[in-house]
Amino acid sequence: MDPKTKTVVQLVSVVLVMGALAWASVPFYRWFCQVTGFGGVTTTADSGSDEILEQTIKVRFDASKARDMPWEFEPVEREMEVRIGETGLAFYRATNPTNRAVAGQASYNVTPYEAGNFFVKIACFCFDEQVLQPGESVLMPVSFYVDPEIVTDRDAQYTNTITLSYTFYEIDLPETQAALVRDGETGENEKNVN
Repeated sequence: MDPKTKTVVQLVSVVLVMGALAWASVPFYRWFCQVTGFGGVTTTADSGSDEILEQTIKVRFDASKARDMPWEFEPVEREMEVRIGETGLAFYRATNPTNRAVAGQASYNVTPYEAGNFFVKIACFCFDEQVLQPGESVLMPVSFYVDPEIVTDRDAQYTNTITLSYTFYEIDLPETQAALVRDGETGENEKNVN
């Protein structure tokens, strides 16, 4: 292979490798945050903690929405105190004041960031996309506990308050809902999301 061809092959290889790394960086970073709790990402469990301590911790609830999200969105209770390891249940209220169906997805984080790995969600509205019909209002639950291992963690053991924040973004309507909208079948409801 002549030197010019070799240089071109090397440059194309570098571009391909850099493109592959850029493509893989987002899922890898998401995986890394979920495993380590880095950046305030929480963990999940199928059931509550086996151990409940006498020590309590304050959990604050925050709600925001993307600029173009038309819903009203707020926590029902701004703060609660739970024993470490005890299962807590909090609700957020979302209302669609528009005259059209709107789908949304919540992103979340926990602060301080070092507490993220110890904040465990059992069930959460944020696991699924939500669709609200015109005028519909829902209560959306999040069931959680704070892992008792937080009290022995070098960085998180001095945490007294954890803030759980959600931001709702508008997303495309699921195909079944979009078909209903095209057919003109929308209604006004109130419900609890489970």
